[in-house]
Amino acid sequence: METPSQPAIRETEMKPAAQGAPVSPAQRFYRQPVAMVAVVAVVLLAWQWYDSHQQINTLQHELARRLAEADVQNKESRNVAEQVREAMREAQIKLGVLEAKVQESQNQQIALEALYQELSRSRDESLLADVEQTLLVANQQLQVAGNVKSALIALQAADARLARLDRRQLAGLRKVIARDIERVKLAPYVDVIGIGARLDNLINTIDSLPLAMELRPPETAPAKKGVADADGNAWARFTRELWRDLRDLVRVQDLDRPDMPLLTPTQSYFLRENLKLRLLSARLALLAHDEKSFRSDLRAARDWLARYYDTRDKTVANAVAAVRQLHDSQIGIELPDVAASLDAVRNYRLTRERNR
Repeated sequence: METPSQPAIRETEMKPAAQGAPVSPAQRFYRQPVAMVAVVAVVLLAWQWYDSHQQINTLQHELARRLAEADVQNKESRNVAEQVREAMREAQIKLGVLEAKVQESQNQQIALEALYQELSRSRDESLLADVEQTLLVANQQLQVAGNVKSALIALQAADARLARLDRRQLAGLRKVIARDIERVKLAPYVDVIGIGARLDNLINTIDSLPLAMELRPPETAPAKKGVADADGNAWARFTRELWRDLRDLVRVQDLDRPDMPLLTPTQSYFLRENLKLRLLSARLALLAHDEKSFRSDLRAARDWLARYYDTRDKTVANAVAAVRQLHDSQIGIELPDVAASLDAVRNYRLTRERNR
C-alpha cells in the first residue's frame, strides 16, 4: 500500500526547499499553470478586444464614409433621375409635337395628292377641250375659208399638244389625227387669202379709176411769149389772146370709141358702187368655193371696166389685167374635212367622263 505514503514523501521533499530559500507571491503565482493560462487568456482577450475595437472603429469610419458617398451618389442619382425625367418629359412633348407635325404633313400630303389628281384631271380636260377647239378651227379653215395651210398648222398643233402628255391612251386619237394630217397635205392648195387680198385691193382702187367720159383732149401748147412780146401793138396782142381763149372753149377730138356712155354724177356713183358689189360678191363666192358665181362676177366686173372706164389709163389697165387673172383662177376644188379627228376627241372625252 504505497499510495498513502506518496503525499507524505512530497511534503517531506518540499519542505527542505522551502526551508532553504523564501518564495515570493509572484513566483508562487507564476508557478501555478492555471494562473498562467488565465493571464495569457486575459491578455489575448484584451488584445482581441482592442483589435476588435479598432476594427470596429475603422469599420464605422469606413461605413460612415461609404454612407456619405452613397448619400452623395444618391443625391446625384436623384438629380440625374430628375434630369432624365425632365428630359423624358421634354422628349415626350417634342415627340407629341413631331407626331402632330407628321400627322399634319400626312394630311397635307393626302390633300396635295387629291389636289394633284384634281388638277391633273382638270388639265387633261382643258387640254382635250383645247384640242377639240383647235380641230374645229382647222375644219372651219378647210370648209369655210379653204385655207389648207392654216388647217394643217392647226392639226399639227393639236397633235403636238397630245404628244406632250405622252400617254398610251391617246395613241388611237393621235393616229386618227395623223391620218387627217396626211389627207390635208395631199389636198390641192388654193391661195384664198392671197386672192381675197387682191380683190380687196381692187375694191379700194375703184373710186380712183378714171371713167371713159372723163377723158379730156390734150391741151395745145401756148404761144411763145417772145413772139407775143415782139409785136408792140397792144390792140393786136389783145385780139390774139381773145381768139385763143375763145378757141379753148370748144375742143374737137376724134374718139376711137364712138359708143362711149355718158353718165350723170349719180349714175357714176352707182356704177362705182355696183362694181364694188360685184367684186365683194366674187369674194364671197371665193370663200364658198363657188367657182361659177366667182367667174360670173369677175366677168361682169371686167366688162364694166372695159366699157365705162378709160382703158388707156395705166391704173385701169392694171385693174383689168388683175380681174382677168383672177377670173382664170381655179377655186372650185373639193377639200377634205377633219370630222374623224373631231369625233375621236369627243368620244374620248365622253369615255373619260363615264369612267369617273
